[in-house]
Amino acid sequence: MNKLSTEQLNYLRELRHALHRQPEVSGQEQKTAARITQELLQTGADQIWQSLGGHGVAAEYRGHEPGPTVLLRCELDGLPITEISTLDYQSEIAGRGHLCGHDGHMCMVLGVGRFLGCAQQHALRPKRGRLVLLFQPAEETGFGAQAVIDDARWPEIRPDYAFAFHNLPGRPLAEIGLRTGPANCASRGMQIKLHGKSSHAAAPEDGLSPGAAIAQLIQQAPALSSGTLTDSSFGLCTPTHAQLGEPTFGISPGDGEVRLTLRAITDERMQQMVQQAQQLLDSIEDPLHISVLWHDIFLAAQNSDQAIQIARTVATEKNLSTHEMQHPMSWSEDFGRFGLDGAQAALLFLGAGEQQPQLHNPDYDFPDALLAVGTELLLDIVDHLLVL
Repeated sequence: MNKLSTEQLNYLRELRHALHRQPEVSGQEQKTAARITQELLQTGADQIWQSLGGHGVAAEYRGHEPGPTVLLRCELDGLPITEISTLDYQSEIAGRGHLCGHDGHMCMVLGVGRFLGCAQQHALRPKRGRLVLLFQPAEETGFGAQAVIDDARWPEIRPDYAFAFHNLPGRPLAEIGLRTGPANCASRGMQIKLHGKSSHAAAPEDGLSPGAAIAQLIQQAPALSSGTLTDSSFGLCTPTHAQLGEPTFGISPGDGEVRLTLRAITDERMQQMVQQAQQLLDSIEDPLHISVLWHDIFLAAQNSDQAIQIARTVATEKNLSTHEMQHPMSWSEDFGRFGLDGAQAALLFLGAGEQQPQLHNPDYDFPDALLAVGTELLLDIVDHLLVL
């Protein structure tokens, strides 16, 4: 496979910087989607779908002969985090930042489309099958992938193979991380609301404070955790927020809230943790009214053996450094939904540098040096399956 030209790489770098300046959070990616659509039109895609599962965008490049559908997926959304940097392309949106690298992921996938649209000054298409580039909304909340799959137009797109990258700080720059089987943990946010009865602070016995119940939850919730990432029993319960009443001195509070994040290596283990969390709530003796809301529900992501082997073969042929990962990532990714929908799917990891700030850190920035490596590996995967 031919490499991207210097001109193409410079274009992708400048585009990433432009996207980085204008991050939009999950469910609000209108301007980002519009820019991506504009870019895809310039590649001469055979078909473009807009407003998939919200603000998602997909582009199709049809082959000349029958064959499989290969999907390359990236994410549109940024994060509700204030960026701290001195970059000349730092976020221009207060309280918003591309601090997970989705700006880089978009540009790698778009780089594939640009290569097909202007290779050797003429359009290039697969010899067989078809390629679909998917720019997915709302990954950060776990909503986007399923919303795309639930879109009435999804049957027109449904792939046989699906690949995606996520950059990985803490690993050598441009190293390809490969993981067969569980790739990312299931997770979900548990919002627990406790309602009692307020009273004068001088007569707390005349009310019903949720204070003791909140203390019990915070103290006992970590006991739901078990094992390590190398165990099928791995589960992690992390208290992330607590609120008791109002910040006053004259009121014994009547309301409170606790938020927990549950995390597990399998969906089965997650269901066990949900049941254990409910049992913990049932053990609260105070006659409070307790309600539970669930948020940001991610299923465990499983990589297909077949798809990982394809990526491994291509990376080896390109003489790229590879790392066979011994355990899944503890953080979550909704890409696993595409595997559950029937695709041979693989989430690949791309080393972002051993000294790179961690994902979601306020000073994180996607390394531009990864644009060539990631785009060219995706192109070679497409070439392996569809022949360019």
